[in-house]
Amino acid sequence: MKKRVLVTGGTGFIGSALCAELSRAGYEPIVLSRRAAGGGFAGVRLLHWDAHSAEGWCGELDGAFALINLAGENIGSGRWTARKKTAIRRSRLEAGQAVAAAFAAVKKRPRVLVQASAIGWYGDRGDEVLDEGSRPGSGYLSSIGREWEDSTAMVEALGVRRVVLRTGVVLGRGGVLSRAAIPFRLFAGGVPGSGRPWVSWIHIEDVVRAIRFLLEREDARGVYNLTAPGAVRSAEFYRAIGRALRRPVWAPVPGLLLKAVFGEMARELMLSGQRVLPKRLLEAGFEFKHERLEEAMGDIFGGW
Repeated sequence: MKKRVLVTGGTGFIGSALCAELSRAGYEPIVLSRRAAGGGFAGVRLLHWDAHSAEGWCGELDGAFALINLAGENIGSGRWTARKKTAIRRSRLEAGQAVAAAFAAVKKRPRVLVQASAIGWYGDRGDEVLDEGSRPGSGYLSSIGREWEDSTAMVEALGVRRVVLRTGVVLGRGGVLSRAAIPFRLFAGGVPGSGRPWVSWIHIEDVVRAIRFLLEREDARGVYNLTAPGAVRSAEFYRAIGRALRRPVWAPVPGLLLKAVFGEMARELMLSGQRVLPKRLLEAGFEFKHERLEEAMGDIFGGW
């Protein structure tokens, strides 16, 4: 009998790739989605939920093997207006609280909860090398990250193993890389700001492999950084896009211009960064398939 795994946020960039991997591995992934129930994709069943309560899906959670909570408004999909920031926060906290409530309500709880987070939790730390033992940072993304992680923490008191994923910039055919590549395809690509902030990246294939690895490791619990071992400066990251697309990299895009256009979003997403190591993932024995940025870019853009 297939092990049932519920996934919130399963129709997104990471979630859809993860569900495909779980299905190939013999699991039964069920996506909790605001779309209408039924149908699905690549053999994955959709189950309707309202993204803020436990109504209508506890029956599927009861006796399931795991739940993977990836739900959350896309932080890079538009300028951070007050309304957008409220949506970002509410989407994470309400989904997490609904998940925690569902775990408390069922009789036969899943053995593990995998909770999404992001390396923005560490804040902008300059050249400091960060791992899972580092302190939290400051700023909007760090604050949201702390609340996001805490939203499901109570399941640990119920005896459930909880894994928290602090994920870096995910590279793949879609997501942030597809947006970053647009100006390069138009021969207008450049490096944002000074080019000095660190970019901690990870290939989408390694993201889904790492999640499955942690899902299946009975001794895996707590925080894990999902980043490749080799973080790079922002300048190198954007030059790698140019080389992969065989496009020039023009003069830097002034930081003041980016701040004028994108406001707070530019300061926290485009002009700052973190140098993050996947210390605990490596210690657990996980082997990355894509450790070098040039190879990862070639793998992704070579297929486009």
